[in-house]
Amino acid sequence: MTRTALTDTQRLVLEHAVEQPDGRVNWFPDNVKGGARKKVIDGLCNKALITGSDTDWFISPGGYDALGRTPPALPSTHPDPEVEAALVATEAQWVADKQGTTAKPRTRANSKQATVLQMLKRPEGATIPQICETTGWQSHTVRGTFAGAFKRKLGLTITSEKAPGGERTYHVA
Repeated sequence: MTRTALTDTQRLVLEHAVEQPDGRVNWFPDNVKGGARKKVIDGLCNKALITGSDTDWFISPGGYDALGRTPPALPSTHPDPEVEAALVATEAQWVADKQGTTAKPRTRANSKQATVLQMLKRPEGATIPQICETTGWQSHTVRGTFAGAFKRKLGLTITSEKAPGGERTYHVA
């Protein structure tokens, strides 16, 4: 068992955390405030004596070892066979539901994208200038929406045709 060099404050904080049922670091001496607390936490964390996140820190097995104590044993769990069977059945049902439905991408009914889709689904389709006038978008935004949102994200097939001497018309296939 290797002893880690601790400052007096680090030792006090760890000794208090060892006494907590969950090993939470939730106490500091009265004279340790603000930035000093952060330095104590950083020092303990750098030595792998505590573990956690920005708000919740817990003593690690290395912290118990640094104090010469053994970590508390984890409670053994013996799963209830009925609970396990219900869990397996629920997971199987969830997988079956996911496989049985083909998820349709969602769109908002009153969005500009929905308006453009309605225009593209019309029998006559829509031209880029018509879409620009309706949405207020610039032409490069319309083309980008076709390629990004409609083709890649929604998986739609956009077709176009150009009549001789006319404008290119786009449709959703």
